[in-house]
Amino acid sequence: MLMKAMILAAGKGTRLGKITEKIPKVLVDINGKSLLHLAVEKCTASGFADIIINVHHFADMVEEEIRKLNKMGFRITVSDERDMLLETGGGLYKAREFFDKDPFLLYNADIVTDLDISTLYNFHLEKKGLATLAVRHREGIRYYLVNAEGLLRGWVNKATGERIVTGPENEELSEIAFSSIHIINPEIFRYMTKGVYTMTALYLQLASSNNIYTCLFDGGFWANVGTPEILEEVRKKLR
Repeated sequence: MLMKAMILAAGKGTRLGKITEKIPKVLVDINGKSLLHLAVEKCTASGFADIIINVHHFADMVEEEIRKLNKMGFRITVSDERDMLLETGGGLYKAREFFDKDPFLLYNADIVTDLDISTLYNFHLEKKGLATLAVRHREGIRYYLVNAEGLLRGWVNKATGERIVTGPENEELSEIAFSSIHIINPEIFRYMTKGVYTMTALYLQLASSNNIYTCLFDGGFWANVGTPEILEEVRKKLR
């Protein structure tokens, strides 16, 4: 049985500047393969070989790449968001009919990593939470707040000072950065609605009454291909 995954590929990639004026971010070339191709390979190699991909920005071009990938033997369905970009939460909810009763993978197409997704999946099965989020120590602006067990308890934006805490006020919390890779139980759809919202906003709503775990992966390579500099770094790393 093939496990299911959703690859989030609808974003505009504006931080890449001129590179994404004529092509979508997910079609940026990494040594002969698109970013989307690498994401599909990553999910498939980890056993998540039945994949749905959302499209919005330059949707026709992304669909053409998906047709090529399907001809290569990958199994990919399209979730069309041409009319409106729904963010990560709204996009997942729109694709809800694709999933079955088993936990699934949610993966950002702009992530390049050697993180072991099967370890994340097994951790999720062991903990029996509603969702498990891959995290790591890295520099950033926005962080999740987690307790000693790794349970999500809040979120902080270092640039604006905004801080949301969903757990007990006296609990000791640490800051950790999200790696944009989730394992999620399909029961999450019971708590979701149609609309435009992020998964982080949803998790923060649910964290006080549901176990949303984080799983730490500090080793190996991880990059969010968000700027020209990081794009070059990833090309060098994978060359």
